[in-house]
Amino acid sequence: MSRQVRKARELAPASLVAGLLLIGVSAGLSYWFYPTTGLPLDYRSDLSDLSPSINVASVPALASEPLPPPITHLPTPKPVRALYLTGWVAGSSKLRQPLIDLAERTEINALVIDIKDYTGHLSFVPNDPGLLASGVAERRIADIEALIHDLHERGIYVIGRVAVFQDNFFVDKHPELAVRRKSDGEIWRDRKGIPWLEVGAEPVWDYTVAIAREAHARGFDEINFDYIRFPSDGPMNDISYQFYDPTVETRADVLEKFFIFLDQQLADLPLPLSADLFGLATVNKDDLGIGQVLERAAAHFDYLAPMVYPSHYASGFLGYKKPATAPYEVVKYSMDQASLRVAFPTSTPEKLRPWLQDFDLGAIYTAEMVRVQKQAVYDSGLDSWMLWDPANKYTPEALDVAATTE
Repeated sequence: MSRQVRKARELAPASLVAGLLLIGVSAGLSYWFYPTTGLPLDYRSDLSDLSPSINVASVPALASEPLPPPITHLPTPKPVRALYLTGWVAGSSKLRQPLIDLAERTEINALVIDIKDYTGHLSFVPNDPGLLASGVAERRIADIEALIHDLHERGIYVIGRVAVFQDNFFVDKHPELAVRRKSDGEIWRDRKGIPWLEVGAEPVWDYTVAIAREAHARGFDEINFDYIRFPSDGPMNDISYQFYDPTVETRADVLEKFFIFLDQQLADLPLPLSADLFGLATVNKDDLGIGQVLERAAAHFDYLAPMVYPSHYASGFLGYKKPATAPYEVVKYSMDQASLRVAFPTSTPEKLRPWLQDFDLGAIYTAEMVRVQKQAVYDSGLDSWMLWDPANKYTPEALDVAATTE
């Protein structure tokens, strides 16, 4: 049964904590291989048309600004074929247009755009008073509603990505919600020095719901939640939690409570929800030490997006010394296993929509290596996928030409 069908059930009304109006927040950091500057390294000289970072709470409304186009939403395409865009790229007409053009001439029918990334800032100025007062926004996408309207006019489905628990700025503003060191009670940091918010900290849940509602109101067709997990690397023996007691519940229990909360609090909106999961969640039956169990996520999201990047599998997986050099085999095995696990009566394999690799890590990724990942998805009985490149520089030769009609 899909989450959208289950929305007809009786649910508690959505609510946000009153203290949210004063919360300042940051966002989850990118996957470990992302550029640490927040921008594709070779794009920084091309950002002349981007507005600077600002404290939006101090910016008065301008009566001369044109009215935004009416808010509409597109139904979810079947299948979804998507590219990921950072907020900076989406906000630059110079940088985004080639990707929009690529979508129009190929099979791509959806774009995943950062709403909240690892810097902790929203990519656009919110209308919600609480979010506006928090000072969380940067005007990266100054024309957010016009952009979404334009994409919709072109038939392009718009998915908004929200990084959740890896969140440096929120920790700075609200250290009481951070993961702590067991040894001295100070803020714990992973191997790259990045702090984490506690998965069980409910103020973070409320804030995440507020962002999702704002995004839907601005025209996003779907919300994709990333970094929905416990920390996975760093001094794990020196980590402690205030909002999670391992003698009472498991990490998977705590994370599923968050999934249920999202499901219930957003149930009144015709808003599909998707969740990014570790690629290994497709084959491991345990929670990988991060709380992610495929079946426990499946019941609460419309779509699951396992990150089956071959470069992220350890040496020896399926017998390959470098799994990145075997993209078809890694993706095919992973999605076969996921399809067997995500089945009736609680779900259906059609909700699986993996992230595929279009970046160089572990191997130089050619068009053929991207293509065979797509073929692995199809051979697993699935038809939707999303391509990830942190620099947003995709391989056109790996994409099929868009179908034309007479």
